[in-house]
Amino acid sequence: MSFAKTSDGINLFYERVGSGTPIIFVHEFGGSHWSWEPQLNFFARRHQCFTFAARGYPPSDIPASIDAYSQGRAADDIIDVLNAAGIDKAHVVGLSMGGFASLHAALRYPKRVLSVVAAGAGYGAEKIHEDYFRGVSAQVADNFEKRGAKAFAPVYAEGASRVQFQEKDPRGWRLFADRLAKHDAQGAANTMRGVQMRRPSLYDLKAEFRAMQTPVLVMVGDEDDHCLQPGLFLKRTISRSGLAVFPKTGHTLNLEEPELFNRHVAEFIAQVEAGRWAQRDPRADPAQVMRTG
Repeated sequence: MSFAKTSDGINLFYERVGSGTPIIFVHEFGGSHWSWEPQLNFFARRHQCFTFAARGYPPSDIPASIDAYSQGRAADDIIDVLNAAGIDKAHVVGLSMGGFASLHAALRYPKRVLSVVAAGAGYGAEKIHEDYFRGVSAQVADNFEKRGAKAFAPVYAEGASRVQFQEKDPRGWRLFADRLAKHDAQGAANTMRGVQMRRPSLYDLKAEFRAMQTPVLVMVGDEDDHCLQPGLFLKRTISRSGLAVFPKTGHTLNLEEPELFNRHVAEFIAQVEAGRWAQRDPRADPAQVMRTG
């Protein structure tokens, strides 16, 4: 087992497989390092792939203090894993909570991030829903803490943007729910309170995203309602970004539609490495409907 020591002294478990240009996969709140198996199996054929368990997720350390968890810290942890593995630069692929962390890593460490895939990144970003999101996040944290992961996981796993996965792939969804039930309850509660509830809205980072030069692929399911508008915002704000919308798909994109997910990410990385993922052509004026002269 390999562990990275972070700059604040936390041990993070990570796995490495394959060879080639590095890709690091950053998991969502409901997942862990195991969430990326369909991607490791595919991308390790031509890339050096990394996945890790975030702080609060065994076998990584579970800090007792909420102050040890933050959006900035989550971004720094990505770089600390790369440092421990001796990797200078990597493509960063994140889902949901991991998508937020991946974007922040690119903002904080642009020279270390070759590209970003931000999938299902949007919960809590919509300004109109900020208070609601913080409220339900607090309830989720309380439920993990008071009821325990085993009792609360089946409830969380049947959220409005998870049932699509359940309908398409009952066995895959059951494995997801069973693994969620094994999460550390205190680690889940601390992550929800320290990271999810306190992270800045994507819309508050508009100036930073406008200045970003890192290639970005935004991916979202069309039934992941609270990620759709933030996804459009990122596409319209980041100059070197593209947007992929998966039909009849919810939040758990990489497990719900692994083949489609892998195909989009593989094509994106290939274009980035070929120098073909450029800024939007200035002739593609969003204010223009048709050219008349």
